Amino acid sequence: MRYKLLFLGAFIGISSIKAQILTKEDSLAAGIISRNTATVISGYGSVKYKYDVNRKLAEANVDRVILFVGHKFNNKISFFSEIEVEDAKVAGGEAGGEIALEQAFIKFNLTKNAYLSAGLFIPRIGIINENHLPTTFNGNDRPFVERFIIPATWREIGLGLFGSTNKIPGLNYSIGLVNGLNSEEFQSGRGIRDGRYEGRDANASALAVTGSLLYYIKNFRIQASAYYGGSAGLSDLDSDTLKLSNGPFGTPVLFYEANVQYTNKGFSFKGLFTSVQIADAEKINNAYGNNIPETIMGYYAEVGFNLLSLSKKTEKNLTVFARYENLDMNNKLSPNGIVDKSKNSAYFVGGISFLPIKGVIVKADYVLQQTGAQNPNLLGTTDPNFKKEKGFFSLGVGYSF
Repeated sequence: MRYKLLFLGAFIGISSIKAQILTKEDSLAAGIISRNTATVISGYGSVKYKYDVNRKLAEANVDRVILFVGHKFNNKISFFSEIEVEDAKVAGGEAGGEIALEQAFIKFNLTKNAYLSAGLFIPRIGIINENHLPTTFNGNDRPFVERFIIPATWREIGLGLFGSTNKIPGLNYSIGLVNGLNSEEFQSGRGIRDGRYEGRDANASALAVTGSLLYYIKNFRIQASAYYGGSAGLSDLDSDTLKLSNGPFGTPVLFYEANVQYTNKGFSFKGLFTSVQIADAEKINNAYGNNIPETIMGYYAEVGFNLLSLSKKTEKNLTVFARYENLDMNNKLSPNGIVDKSKNSAYFVGGISFLPIKGVIVKADYVLQQTGAQNPNLLGTTDPNFKKEKGFFSLGVGYSF
């Protein structure tokens, strides 16, 4: 959830790293609602027009609309929930859209510096996973590294402890225990993304632990996080048949990332590096034919400048930005893996973001995608219309309240 970082003091990308309450959800999370009991409604969403320069085709889409409903039972216990409609399609509609729960958990305030989340919650991993309001990132699309390597928005069922320490001002921590992944759904070019359960019939025979350290110092926000968990919650019989190790941490996935953000006088920078390690990729490929690698790596860096920052008479924000992303989806192949360089991508993203008021954003950007060549030995996967370089122009609006 984006609010965990927000009330700790971060507003990322197109504003300053100062504590800001952007939505009513943030107010509930920060504990600044004065009433003993209260029900809170909040939300966010975005709409986008996208033009494919190569194909000379355009499309318009409601990317997502999210409704938040929360309730404060007392000063110690609150409930948080978000329902998301993606691609303007509800359950039973065409492939590609969904209606889903993005969070549903109880928050228990243990002390003034620590709280426990129990239910379907979002672990602190990467930048976008918690901070995904369209008004807090540049570009119409979320960073591709945090979609296809870090599978944001990544939520699972479990327990999470979040807190800070007075001994080291600015240092925050988190640790969580959640259900694991489903290795049968891992895909070449999409990594572990489709192996998430996201609260639906999650196999809790496989478990995972997550942890993070987050540090604020002056104009910097520095974070490192890690995930280790099983991905084969199988019975002994199925495990023997598929030759996959089972148990809570059987067929393990190790994931880690580190990111840094800096803002000062209208200038902003963010950088992130991440890697996924799938030690039993060879066994998974034998069992399911996924053609997944042992290692996936990616990184991105973004710079931006608010052109209106020199004026003290306006709170409007007009940021120009540029971002480079690199996704190495075949960093280390398994012994039975087949290289598919078309799954590797580099993205050059540039554009402008305008906030006329807090809670509303207008975006324009251009994305240049470059990939490797197709492998003709991968039967059934070659595309006669494939191009190694693609361009996309997008216009969009977003909101949060």
